[in-house]
Amino acid sequence: MGGTGSAVREAVPGGGTDRRGAVVAALMLSMALPALDSTIVSTAVPQIVGDLGGFSLFSWLFSGYLLAVTVTLPVYGKLSDTFGRKPVLVAGAAVFLLGSLLCALAWNMAALIAFRIVQGLGGGALQGTVQTLAADLYPLEERPRIQARLSTVWAVSAVAGPGLGGVLAAYADWRWIFLINLPIGAFALWLIVRHLHERPRETASRGRPRIDWAGALAVFACGGVLLTALVQGGVAWPWLSAPSLVLSGTGLVLLAAVVVIERRAAEPIIPGWVWRRRTIAAVNLGLGALGVLMVAPTVFLPTYAQSVLGLAPVAAGFVLSVWTLTWPLAAALSQHVYRRIGFRDTALLGMGAAALLLSAFPLLPYPGRVWQPMLLMLLLGAALGLFQLPLIVGVQSTVGWSERGTATASVLFCRQTGQTVGAAVFGAVANGVLAARLGGAGDLDSVTRALDSGAAGETVRRAIAEAVDAVYLGAAGAATLGFLVLLVVAPRRFPVLKD
Repeated sequence: MGGTGSAVREAVPGGGTDRRGAVVAALMLSMALPALDSTIVSTAVPQIVGDLGGFSLFSWLFSGYLLAVTVTLPVYGKLSDTFGRKPVLVAGAAVFLLGSLLCALAWNMAALIAFRIVQGLGGGALQGTVQTLAADLYPLEERPRIQARLSTVWAVSAVAGPGLGGVLAAYADWRWIFLINLPIGAFALWLIVRHLHERPRETASRGRPRIDWAGALAVFACGGVLLTALVQGGVAWPWLSAPSLVLSGTGLVLLAAVVVIERRAAEPIIPGWVWRRRTIAAVNLGLGALGVLMVAPTVFLPTYAQSVLGLAPVAAGFVLSVWTLTWPLAAALSQHVYRRIGFRDTALLGMGAAALLLSAFPLLPYPGRVWQPMLLMLLLGAALGLFQLPLIVGVQSTVGWSERGTATASVLFCRQTGQTVGAAVFGAVANGVLAARLGGAGDLDSVTRALDSGAAGETVRRAIAEAVDAVYLGAAGAATLGFLVLLVVAPRRFPVLKD
């Protein structure tokens, strides 16, 4: 195969399967770190704010981490193609664990936010490199197996994270939600160092490796500025205010600088072939659409469940988490579909179903019963599992080892960026609907707080339902665009390389 899988099997004659199993266990543990982190922190926010203060800044606990993960993905992808997966994965895990330890020692909210950014710098390496190694370890016909396992890690984390965070915050101390990463990460690091061995010919570049440090810095700065403008626009300041305009203008200037620098670089961080190849470009755009539409359920469905259906926060979280049951199951079974009809058509089937399901949400009766949105979420998880995994496996199968890290990082970067764009756009949509229905009174956050305190009534409840309906229609539009992009841009048969 010419990938890490061959290297692992040859490292111990007669014991390659055990060694590969140990590496897979290490990858699952490594993926569990950022997967748990995305859910476990949210339930401890009240305790963190009560201890450290800084309520006005707490949203940056999530935004800062997300920005760091997103902007570093392309950099780590290129580094793993240049120096090998193992050093990048080890370094990323070490940085993530350092950030976790520092978070547990934070003395105020500003320090905690800074240390969360350090965590994110390691999280970017973990997410991208684990997905790349998953493709290295297995030939094409076996890749759905490892990808389904990684999807299961995210599913279990989505269900267990909030509960574990709540228990630790209530019965121990919120600092334990970060300290718990240390033994998990240390064991994963030990497995990686002991069992993952890459061939020297795979990790050595032709001649002396040349790192595009200028490009890496430009990508980091450009991504950070533009994503900050999207995350904070309409939240910390109005969209057309001076801060938004300055950040957006600066981001566009930096984007132009990235293009110039990358065109001149001998080994660019974001090479032009990522967008010149139809398959990768189409998958990048398709995964970007997936990131956008995922915002509707992940951000707005819990609000709908609490404000419209009258559920407690834990029960509202369960309404959302049911899609984690069908997503990995559909992903695991998708191989039986794409082996018959191909990667593109399988993804089209999944995204087409997702568009219909998202469009059906506004048709639910008001206030409705709990099982109705839960059923939609179960079906939506199956549709998106059928969409995402064939595209990731397909893209990874069209490139060789020396390009796989960059290709994998590009699709993950586009999905993360799509989520950021979706949060900004749908937040504006929801607030706009509320303003129209309530005469310009407040945004979604302030309205839901008023409803929780008993200061608002049925009119507000209906306005929230209409706002969430509008968001779901927007998500259906994003799904439709993703469907059309794949239909028009992606080749019907991906140019798969033989293992």
